[in-house]
Amino acid sequence: MSDPTYLDWPFFEDRHRQLATSLDAWAREHVRDAHGSDVDAQCRALVRSLGDAGWLRHAVGGTAHGGAAETIDTRSICLIRETLARHNGLADFAFAMQGLGSGAISLAGTQAQRAEWLPRVARGDAIAAFALSEPNAGSDVAALSCAAHIDGDHAVLNGEKTWISNGGIADLYVVFVRTSEAPGARGLSAFIVEAGTPGFDIAERIEVIAPHPLARLRFVNCRVPLSHRIGAAGEGFKVAMRTLDVFRTSVAAAALGFARRALDEGLDRAVSRKMFGQRLADFQLTQAKLAQMATTIESSALLVARAAWLRDQGRKVTREAAMAKMAATEGAQQVIDAAVQMWGGLGVTSGQAVESLYREIRALRIYEGATEVQQLIIARELLAAHVPAA
Repeated sequence: MSDPTYLDWPFFEDRHRQLATSLDAWAREHVRDAHGSDVDAQCRALVRSLGDAGWLRHAVGGTAHGGAAETIDTRSICLIRETLARHNGLADFAFAMQGLGSGAISLAGTQAQRAEWLPRVARGDAIAAFALSEPNAGSDVAALSCAAHIDGDHAVLNGEKTWISNGGIADLYVVFVRTSEAPGARGLSAFIVEAGTPGFDIAERIEVIAPHPLARLRFVNCRVPLSHRIGAAGEGFKVAMRTLDVFRTSVAAAALGFARRALDEGLDRAVSRKMFGQRLADFQLTQAKLAQMATTIESSALLVARAAWLRDQGRKVTREAAMAKMAATEGAQQVIDAAVQMWGGLGVTSGQAVESLYREIRALRIYEGATEVQQLIIARELLAAHVPAA
C-alpha cells in the first residue's frame, strides 16, 4: 500500500483519517481490478455496492436526504476518490458521477427535488448524470446551443449533448440548456430529465480508451415539467459552475490515486526485476526516476489537500482547484508513464495494472476543464489580484 502518512497532515481531521482507512479496507475486499466486457453491468454493480456500504452518502448533501453531512465535504470526497482510484478506476468513476450527476440538486434543488432524488442516489438505487458538454461547446459553456422554450407549465428541449458519462445507464440527467433570458452564460437553465421521457433518447454510445458508460444524448421536442428546473430561469451557468467547483478538486484526487498505484507498481517491479546481474532498483537511473515520481506525487498531494481544505472552510478556491487539477493530472501522467517504462513490454500488455492506469489517466487531463483551461483560469485569477507596483 502507498505511504499513508499524508493523512497525518493538518489539512485532515480524525474523521477523514478514519474514512480513508475504513474505505481502503472495504475496497480491498469488495473492489478488484476489472477486465470484463460488460462495462454497464460493472458500473451498475459498483454503484449498488458503494450505496449499500454507505460510501455514496458522502456524494450528496443534506442528512435529511441521505447525505453524510449537511453540505458535501470536499476533503471526504477527495479521499474517497483517491482511495477508489488506487484500487479500481471504474469504482472511482461510479462514485464520482453519483456526486457530479446529482451535485446541482444538492446545491440548488428545491426541497421536493432533493427529497425525490438524493436518497435514491445515496442508496445507489438511481444512477445520475451531468449533461453539460455539446459537440461544439465543451470548455466554452457559454456557447451551449441545446435549447428549451417554455410552453405552459413545461419546458420543451431540442438539441444534443455529448461525452455524457453514465449516458445510457442513468436514471436522471441534469441537463443544461439555453433558455435565452440573456445573452451568453446568463441565458442558461438546468433541468432534471428522467430516462425514458418522450423525446429524449440515446443517440450514440461512445467507446473510449478507458471503458466507462458514455453517450451522445438527443432531445426532440422533449417536454419537461417546469417543476424539474433546478434554480431560477437563467441561473444554469451559475449552477453548473458551483457544481464543478465542488468536484474539480476531486478529479485531482483521483489522479493522485492513480499515481500512487503506479508508484507502488513501479517499486514492486524495481525490486523484483533482475537484469545484468542486479535488480532494476540498483541502477541509479531507476532510483532517480523513483525519486522524481515520489516527489511529483507529494507536491500534487499538497495542492489537492490545500484546495479541499480551503473549500471546506468556505473559501473561494477557483485558482487553488485549478492548480491542483493541473498539477495532479499532468503529474500523474508522468508518474504512470515512468511505471510503464519500468515494466517494459509487460507494461503495455492488456490486463496489467500499469497498462490500465495508462489508459485511465488520459481523460482526466481533459474532462471538467482541460489542462489548458486550468492554465487560463490560474492566469486570470493572478492578473485579477495583481496590484502593479507604484
